[in-house]
Amino acid sequence: MTDEGKRKEPRKPADLQPFSPADPETRKPDRTRVVRVDPERPDPAAVAEAGAILAQGGLVAFPTETVYGLGADALNERAVKKIFEAKGRPSANPVIVHVPDAEAARRLTSRWPAEADRLTADFWPGALTLVLPKSRDVPEAVTAGGPTVAIRAPSHPVARALLDACRLPIAAPSANRSNRLSPTRAEHVVADLAGRIDLILDGGQTPGGIESTVLRLGDGPPLLLRPGLVGPAEIEARIGPIRRAFAGEPSAALPSPGMMPRHYAPRARLELMERGSAERVAELAAAGMRVGWLAFGPGAQDAAGVTRVDMPDDPATYGALLFARLHELDAASVDRIVVDSPPDDDSWLAIRDRLKRASA
Repeated sequence: MTDEGKRKEPRKPADLQPFSPADPETRKPDRTRVVRVDPERPDPAAVAEAGAILAQGGLVAFPTETVYGLGADALNERAVKKIFEAKGRPSANPVIVHVPDAEAARRLTSRWPAEADRLTADFWPGALTLVLPKSRDVPEAVTAGGPTVAIRAPSHPVARALLDACRLPIAAPSANRSNRLSPTRAEHVVADLAGRIDLILDGGQTPGGIESTVLRLGDGPPLLLRPGLVGPAEIEARIGPIRRAFAGEPSAALPSPGMMPRHYAPRARLELMERGSAERVAELAAAGMRVGWLAFGPGAQDAAGVTRVDMPDDPATYGALLFARLHELDAASVDRIVVDSPPDDDSWLAIRDRLKRASA
């Protein structure tokens, strides 16, 4: 590795007590600390503590502009494996590496296509993940043993402060148990991972609510692997036409996270209805079920035994609220969730993708 590519030593605050990462055999429900931070101006001491935990092989959950991530030192294979253990995540499902900028991303790749320059100039920091040929420095646990690595530069002030504090690339899938609802608030992380991880930086509600867009470059035409907050039209305006592929087999190593057939799912069974949702809700309620209903558009009627939630008709607002509303219905212990399907166009592509996987 060149001097430019060598890892920098993380900064450690002088007053930080020695940290010992959690032993998976001796975890206790109260071992996970939650530290509240201002989402715009996070406390440097709290972020420095989180950075030191990462540098010593621990796990830290933190907010991004999409959802909360569960972070580990991306160049420490043992630490990355703790993410999979905490989440119960299949080893065939790779994780995204978070970096501060394109220069840091280049050091994790063996090839950097011209399209990557255009896309990172326009969308980084932000909610676009690029899948690129990996360098030898990236552990196999990060990439599920595959030849590519998923990388993005987050824009959330807490995430950026954490990257600056630890001076490490941070491997960070969503901070939830595998296949469950993505967390958009710290309490969602606590409900799923308390006792399994070391620290949660609570920066309040995440603004985007939907995970990043994932685009593969460097192996044939650009391929959209997961729709997200950055739409296909925005990408195509920068680099031309792209292909789409949103399916994955759970038994095979995947090129990107978010491609499992069943994903982002609430505990209650979710039914995605293209039409006839009111009749289905009434049928389930008549059978004695407690029903949660994400109603879309006018004309929906309340029914006995039904918790109805009116969803907005703007895709950005809908996406920001979706996982939070599903978390609320799970907390209300509904037996079934019925969701009115949103419009079938590209502005709703990411939301339809999440709902289809949640209902699989």
